[in-house]
Amino acid sequence: MEGIMPYGDLEWLALTQEETIEPDLPICDPHHHFWDYRSIRIPYQRYLLHELIADISSGHNVKSTVFIETTAMYKLDGPMELRSVGEVEFVQGLAAASASGLYGDYKAAAAIIGKADLNLGDKVEVVLDALQAASPNRFRGIRYACGWDSHPEVENRAKKEQLLDPKFQQGAKILAKKGLTLDNTVYFPQLPELAAFANAVPDLTIVSNHIGGLLRVGPYGHRDDEVIPEWKRNIDTLAECPNVYMKLGGLGQPRYGFDWYTREQPIDSISLAEDLAPLLEYCIEKFGPERCMFECNFPPDKVSYSFNVLYNAFKILSKSYSKSERAAMFHDTAVTVYNINE
Repeated sequence: MEGIMPYGDLEWLALTQEETIEPDLPICDPHHHFWDYRSIRIPYQRYLLHELIADISSGHNVKSTVFIETTAMYKLDGPMELRSVGEVEFVQGLAAASASGLYGDYKAAAAIIGKADLNLGDKVEVVLDALQAASPNRFRGIRYACGWDSHPEVENRAKKEQLLDPKFQQGAKILAKKGLTLDNTVYFPQLPELAAFANAVPDLTIVSNHIGGLLRVGPYGHRDDEVIPEWKRNIDTLAECPNVYMKLGGLGQPRYGFDWYTREQPIDSISLAEDLAPLLEYCIEKFGPERCMFECNFPPDKVSYSFNVLYNAFKILSKSYSKSERAAMFHDTAVTVYNINE
């Protein structure tokens, strides 16, 4: 895209420098990725332990992190349904390196969320067992992207009404039986469908990623008067499901409709907090702090701001909440949901 700054270029990010706010506040970041996509032209083709440590070492008190699958490092052979085990093996190695203490006092990937196809129904248990064996002390569940939209400009990541498929729900019940969690990504018009799914599998802990998949570009661009009220109504519906938690982040991605990544100088934390507040505070109001967790979603969100600026913004945004409510959103909810022992 001509005239647009390179996605999260490190020299560009360095143009906005800030002192870290409340550096002692404990943080468990519940959503980041590792990958090495050398053959694909994307922002941050490589994001491994060294890159993550460089980001989280910016001054905030990050105790632990949660890795979320990205279909990287799959096995090249064997049954298709088991190839995702390769990613968990890969991340288990990075997590073990972090736990050695050689990279600082962090527990990177203290919980690992992999990938398994719930459309296998009961047969998904074999895959889940293999993922568990690949990381006996860190594997905590899977993520399954169910995004579908009727507009041809929107990328579909699953079939229509995937969450309502009986076989898929059967697989989800196996996940629940094993005490594992489901991270889920959808587009905001699908949130009532996600709520129906949550009610159909009430014993399953579900984590909705990125404030429920708001879209403000393409067919949803320049339509905030319609889009935001619909998103709010759907958030209301989803929040009624007690087994669903909400991640507060992901808005640095271009599909959320903000222009931060196009600016000559990266946004500062005060301005970022002002932009984030209307959306994040609505989620907190509906779900309650005990079911919300701030997330970085790096490296995708790194196209718009640095880790230090983002967490400064979260801290500014959350100042009006109580000490226990802030502790939940920054640390305690994630540690509980993902069963992390720091």
